[in-house]
Amino acid sequence: MRLSRLMLAAALVLALGVSARADDTEDFLSPDNWQGRGELFKLDAKAKTIVGETMEDPKYNTFFATKKKYGDFELSCKILLRDGVGNSGIQIRSVLKDDKKFVVHGPQVDVGKGYFGALYGEGVGGYLLKPKKDAAKPTEANEYKIVVKGNHVTITLNGEVTVDEDFPDNKAKNPAPAEGVIALQIHGGYPKMKVEVTDIKFTDLSKK
Repeated sequence: MRLSRLMLAAALVLALGVSARADDTEDFLSPDNWQGRGELFKLDAKAKTIVGETMEDPKYNTFFATKKKYGDFELSCKILLRDGVGNSGIQIRSVLKDDKKFVVHGPQVDVGKGYFGALYGEGVGGYLLKPKKDAAKPTEANEYKIVVKGNHVTITLNGEVTVDEDFPDNKAKNPAPAEGVIALQIHGGYPKMKVEVTDIKFTDLSKK
């Protein structure tokens, strides 16, 4: 009996250790890991939130981007477009094209009316993958889970899988890179918009 209890305790400690190692949220949300227009984006690492807000049209799409590049990862969060106004998205394996305006190009997990749950080609033209289901709540917080492994991407929106496919083989225009920055978008064209990303959890699968 004593041996069984010891084995159970050891298994529990091991499981907890694996779980602790699997969560990279603290490093991911370190302020030193992010760059963007400071007057538009606010990061609260302790609260695990990022908020982007404009008081006037920025005239172009601008992003709050990681400095580190990530390959395989799992990211979950809740995203709210205040009053359903505006358009946003989470860039994955993307490239910072302008470090003054903070313009980012690459695959984007889209956030916005008519586009929730899609994989879009920001700066490279057109959809990469359209959503299989419409599971969006345009004026409420939407729960996103993004898993990127190898050449495969899975997007889950409010518990419904909207994309579960390989990155398109589009070598002529924009082949999906093996790694790149992760970034949050504020879309140009809106006099005012506010996007709130909360309950952020991140696991870097490339190092597991």
